[in-house]
Amino acid sequence: MYTRILVPIDGSETSAHALDAALELAHEHNAELKPLYVVDVPQLMYSGPACDPSLVREAFVKEGALVLADAAAKMLRAGVKGSTLVVEVEPLGDDIAQRITAAANDFSADLVVMGTHGRRGWRRLVLGSIAERFLRISTRPVLLVPLHYAEKKDPCKVSAPDIADAPI
Repeated sequence: MYTRILVPIDGSETSAHALDAALELAHEHNAELKPLYVVDVPQLMYSGPACDPSLVREAFVKEGALVLADAAAKMLRAGVKGSTLVVEVEPLGDDIAQRITAAANDFSADLVVMGTHGRRGWRRLVLGSIAERFLRISTRPVLLVPLHYAEKKDPCKVSAPDIADAPI
């Protein structure tokens, strides 16, 4: 059913659960998996030469490399084929959800697996939701893996059919 699965990850526990689900699906369907890390350097107001935005960017790129190295190691252990990808948000052009959408289109993903924190009310309003924004603009099938649901399961073994049946 699936041949190409994209999974955006950011090093959080939520994205780790999504990666586990994507690994299981990729293994079951002999699909190619592409873990994706999006570098998003926030627009900051710099008041002097002591503030160097390239240092912030370098830190995000380094973090992305670590997160993706871990994902690649998990793929190797699971016997799942694929490669990792780092993309960057254009400072004035797009946002994380748009970069994920572009990566899914470029990869011709059959499925995008994403973690979601399941925030509600004020916290959601203040913090926003990349998963929700992506879901609204994506033209590709999306599997959302809620953190609260994955925590009820054994964190070492999250079953894709169980996730598909989870309330979202």
